[in-house]
Amino acid sequence: MRFNTALLHGDFRGDKATGATLTPIYQSSAFEHDSAVKLEKIFHNQAPGFSYTRISNPTVDAFEKRMTALEGGIASVACASGMAALYNAFCNILRAGDEIVSSASLYGGSIDLFRDLESFGITTRYVENNNLEEFRAATNEHTRLYFAETIGNPRLDVTDIEALAKLAHDNGVPLIMDNTVATAYLVQPLKLGADVVVNSTSKYINANSSAISGVITDAGRFKWDEDRYPGMKEFKKFGPFAYTAKLRNGLFRNTGACLSPQNAFYNSLGMETLGLRMERVCSNAAKLAQFFTENYKDITVNYPGLTDSRWHDIAAKQFGDNGYGGIITIRTGSKEKAFGIIDALKLPLIVSNIGDTKTLVIHPESTLNVHSSEEEKKTAGVFDDLIRISVGIEDIEDLIEDFRQAVDSVENL
Repeated sequence: MRFNTALLHGDFRGDKATGATLTPIYQSSAFEHDSAVKLEKIFHNQAPGFSYTRISNPTVDAFEKRMTALEGGIASVACASGMAALYNAFCNILRAGDEIVSSASLYGGSIDLFRDLESFGITTRYVENNNLEEFRAATNEHTRLYFAETIGNPRLDVTDIEALAKLAHDNGVPLIMDNTVATAYLVQPLKLGADVVVNSTSKYINANSSAISGVITDAGRFKWDEDRYPGMKEFKKFGPFAYTAKLRNGLFRNTGACLSPQNAFYNSLGMETLGLRMERVCSNAAKLAQFFTENYKDITVNYPGLTDSRWHDIAAKQFGDNGYGGIITIRTGSKEKAFGIIDALKLPLIVSNIGDTKTLVIHPESTLNVHSSEEEKKTAGVFDDLIRISVGIEDIEDLIEDFRQAVDSVENL
């Protein structure tokens, strides 16, 4: 099936018992069983079934199956937020003394998380994205994973997934990719060699800022070395499902990072139109970026779809004809001017989210990256005159008219 058809049809579709076309909201914390033996088998992973929503739930299960199909993996685990998903994805295989080698151009919250992991003896070494020599030089006997974002937020650098995956595997470590900004509409990182994909599904998957959530999807291909990853030893019996089996039977279950059935339902509803929305926002973003480029020489525009972008060639190779994402950034010359433009806009919402049906704007330096050091901001592409624009599905003519009046209103600042 092609992309949009696959979003609608699969073993996640509806409820056979009632004929409901979308799996209903099973708003129950626990599930009754006919016998003690049946429940015992479920707890021992010897039989399918649901026992407690903190571990699994029918509505959440349907959403996980949708995400697995979307990303082309073998299994997914849905978490309460994108940050919970990142924490679980990393710490499922890490222990004190381990190290991460990561692209330096990350979402501010991810940088904050890596800082928190230092308290547990887990160190992150930051390198320039796509600089394979820096990745190689930062790798040592303590390295346990590579990490990068498919499209950096907000730097908008595009990772060469295939090249980074090969380097990771040459060094015996998995590549974990955050695919939130690109989504599987643009690229499926698992098909290019990544081992685990994380999505903050609060964004494009959900579509309208109605639910916080995150999902971890495993390719099931990485060969876990017992010496490097001793925690995986007892789960190797699950074969390609070893990573998700360990996660669901350990950290995920015990930290209570479960997604609520209500939010899973909202996400399943939203993702059915993912392809249509991504097609529109990619088109709108490209036209808005071109508008800034052609009309304002004093504004620096960053968008992978522009041919003069440093990352245009990589993006074109990986994304094909699907587009270049729905986010652009502009540098206005000063923080005062950036604030002036944001406040003068009539349509976009000033919101710390991306991937909504509506256009959203934010000043990352004073908000999302407020806890980052000056060096971390610089390497992440965050400056005090930067505006991040998450383009929505409005009529592009209306967006262009609004941004024109907003920029013109502050041209003397």
